[in-house]
Amino acid sequence: MSAVSTAPGAARGAPPEAAGPGGGRAPARRDAEATKAAILRAARHLLARHAHADLTLKAVAERAGVSPPLVLKYFGNKDALFARVMSFEEDADALLDAPPAELGRHMVRHVLVSQLERGADPVLRIAFAPLHGEHGDVLRATFRAQVSDKLAARLTGPDAAVRAELAIAALLGLGVMFGIARGAALRAMPVEDVVDRYGPTVQAHLDGRAPRPGSAPAAE
Repeated sequence: MSAVSTAPGAARGAPPEAAGPGGGRAPARRDAEATKAAILRAARHLLARHAHADLTLKAVAERAGVSPPLVLKYFGNKDALFARVMSFEEDADALLDAPPAELGRHMVRHVLVSQLERGADPVLRIAFAPLHGEHGDVLRATFRAQVSDKLAARLTGPDAAVRAELAIAALLGLGVMFGIARGAALRAMPVEDVVDRYGPTVQAHLDGRAPRPGSAPAAE
């Protein structure tokens, strides 16, 4: 069965206008957006688990529950589809959607909930996608511009770029243990308990408060 629903009128061969109230085209547009979203989810899922060279439009179509020609209709070809998939912009916007003082906890929660609800966090693609050749160069540059640099631009004070990269490194480590290594103890904890314990670690990097070797513990 297709993962993307089809309006009853369309299934009987009726024109798109017949499917919506007042003869409008909104249902057809909504169905097209749902189809494109399903294709992008499928491509992201596969790219997070397989090398780009090993992926096919047929595999993407099968996971999305659509036909390969439909993938071509909406995205043109494999390179165009995966160029879209390689963008982190939308995912970075969601990852960074919190006030600076609450960002560490929000980022941790976002990664955990994405793993639980979608099976993978899109930002984690940088850890598992193929990074050799032209596609690797594009992915790295895109990740830096849309995630690391965007986060650094939100931070004030010295060493903003370093603090941003350390915070993201801590976050990626959590994502690997939770979603890829599937640490049993970690996954058994309620999400908010993990947020309470790990969020301050990420926030300390964001704020530049992480302890350094040889430094005295902060006074209570």
